[in-house]
Amino acid sequence: MSVKSKVFAAATALTLVGGVGAIAATSANAATPSCGPTCIDIFNHDFGTHAHPNFVQDTYRQGEKVGQPQILFRVANFDPAEDYTFSYQGLVSDFFAAGLVSAAVDLHYGGGATLPGSPTGAFPDDAAFELQYSPYGVDSGLCSGVAATAVAGEGVTLQPCGVSAKTVWIVDSADTVTHGYVPFINGSDTNFSQPFVLTYPGNSFPTDKPRPQLYVSNLTGEQGANGLPFTGTINSSQLFGADLGILAP
Repeated sequence: MSVKSKVFAAATALTLVGGVGAIAATSANAATPSCGPTCIDIFNHDFGTHAHPNFVQDTYRQGEKVGQPQILFRVANFDPAEDYTFSYQGLVSDFFAAGLVSAAVDLHYGGGATLPGSPTGAFPDDAAFELQYSPYGVDSGLCSGVAATAVAGEGVTLQPCGVSAKTVWIVDSADTVTHGYVPFINGSDTNFSQPFVLTYPGNSFPTDKPRPQLYVSNLTGEQGANGLPFTGTINSSQLFGADLGILAP
């Protein structure tokens, strides 16, 4: 077994689910029956809730190739474009040990940097994951990510899994919103005051044509003395949740 395999085999399967409550186990909220109860669907809080996600992450036109845009599309338990599984999941420190995120990312999101006023004196070791496109439950080897180191406006597309930080997403527990809606920081982030997070285009709707593409942009929100945004000031287009299970028809 490779070093990377050992690292992630040791990571508890509940790390992401239990870390911030951003993922809910439910029988009504993931993708096709073939993908099954371990499939995961990401949704934006502008358009849905854990009980009714309404629109979920989708691979545009089911294109199983590098560079295929990632969009939101109406929930359907017959649409394999909505089938995703975890490629890897664990803590930021695990991804750093596996060589998939930088030392700077590990310092800020892996529990190393100081956090003024925190009981522990440090930022948490955040949960992190790779989201693999798995139509009908079959792993494609392609994960949701960015083609180059994250910059504002970079589109989210399918990229090879397990190769770099570009397909790693960090659950921003420092900016968790009540009821499990959080920003997802791209693992290639280099801006630690306003990190690059998953974003849905403003003033857009999933049924628009052409389909609006997910992208990364700087975290919004009015910052407090500790440098973190005040609760309730982060733009809802950057707040995401996820559900596990099979989508209701």
